[in-house]
Amino acid sequence: MDPCTTCVVRNRAICSALDLNEVAALGKMGRHHRLVPGQTLIWEGEDSLLVANVIEGVLKLSTSLSDGREQIVGVVYPSDFIGRPFGARAQHNVTALTEAHVCTFSGGDFDRFAQEHPQLEHKLLERTLAELDRTRRWLLLLGRMTASEKLATFLLDMSERLVRPDCSSNGPINAFDLPFGRQQIADILGLTIETVSRRLNDFKAEGIIGVPSRRRIEILDREALAGIASSGSVR
Repeated sequence: MDPCTTCVVRNRAICSALDLNEVAALGKMGRHHRLVPGQTLIWEGEDSLLVANVIEGVLKLSTSLSDGREQIVGVVYPSDFIGRPFGARAQHNVTALTEAHVCTFSGGDFDRFAQEHPQLEHKLLERTLAELDRTRRWLLLLGRMTASEKLATFLLDMSERLVRPDCSSNGPINAFDLPFGRQQIADILGLTIETVSRRLNDFKAEGIIGVPSRRRIEILDREALAGIASSGSVR
């Protein structure tokens, strides 16, 4: 069976710009890969040989600083597109945070296919502009927000991006399993694990979230959490 016909992100990925025959043609160029946590798919600075659709899992975008430290500059979720079409060099490391399933394409093959299908190029432009907006918000999150604002923004984003297929038509879900631990959250947000734990406990004590298990999050008061994200009212 053609994996494209059963792809769980088919209607949300860039492939949604194509008709069934075009999807089938693109699918023949694709290769499916399973990644384990910590496995790097794309290396910063190397030739831009791959682009990919994320089918399952969560991956991080990171860059290496001159002193050897890593700076996480973004997180990608199912249906996101990763890699750099029409580019010579990869701008970031792309590494799995969780077990992940990706559909990869040769950069050259994908570039030629996109040039032959203007609707796909248009979809790429839309995604690029959305990624630019997301990057600007990420810079604000890392550089200007308090710890409470960072964590509230992160939880809201996670609840909106980790959409289960059976809930996708009902708006953002209010209960989800974090795909990574508190240390990874701390690394992503530029905080310490102690700060992340304290802020989660603060939100729980305020009745804003429930934490029935170490990775399970229930958003009990979305309005209050959104208020923290914009004003940092819980410190």
